[in-house]
Amino acid sequence: MLFSDTYLTIEKKSETLYKDKGSKFLAFAFPVENDTQIKDALLQLKKEHPSANHHCYAYRLGADKLNFRANDDGEPSNTAGKPILGQIQSNDLTNVLIVVVRYFGGTLLGVGGLIQAYKNSAAEVIKESPIIEKFIEFNYAIQFPFEQLNEVMKLLKQLDCKISAQQFDTDCEISFSIRKAKSEPCEEKLKKLEGLKLEYK
Repeated sequence: MLFSDTYLTIEKKSETLYKDKGSKFLAFAFPVENDTQIKDALLQLKKEHPSANHHCYAYRLGADKLNFRANDDGEPSNTAGKPILGQIQSNDLTNVLIVVVRYFGGTLLGVGGLIQAYKNSAAEVIKESPIIEKFIEFNYAIQFPFEQLNEVMKLLKQLDCKISAQQFDTDCEISFSIRKAKSEPCEEKLKKLEGLKLEYK
């Protein structure tokens, strides 16, 4: 069975402005990988826009796309966070946070108008964000005798492993990452080497 070991995310932070009946909607898209980065981005925007009426947002995390949240920040229920999240989902993105900062312009937009405004704001900022494909990677650490160094390095190179740390002595240690799709054959080949210890991190 074929499975995908890639996911789509955004390359860098983007910002757009959408206006509707005097209200301003500043949309920000951030590439994020954890809750701490999300909290930091929200705090920063609240410092930059302390007089805004609402800071509505949605995010999705993880290659499996199962960690997500939408927040209306005082707007009527499901009129802000949900349409923002809908745009993240319809573009099949993950590891992304979108915040829409609203300055109220004096005219009520109504439920339908709010949903449309937040949806359009999120859609525009995604359009401005370079979308990139990333690989799901597994991380390993291996220990082996020095005599096997050449054989191990050759194998890691063949399988396009990315070495993140290495230490060569009587016993050698290497930490590396590899695409999910190549992880099984990599494990099988490494386990055949005598005296090599493999640890999944």
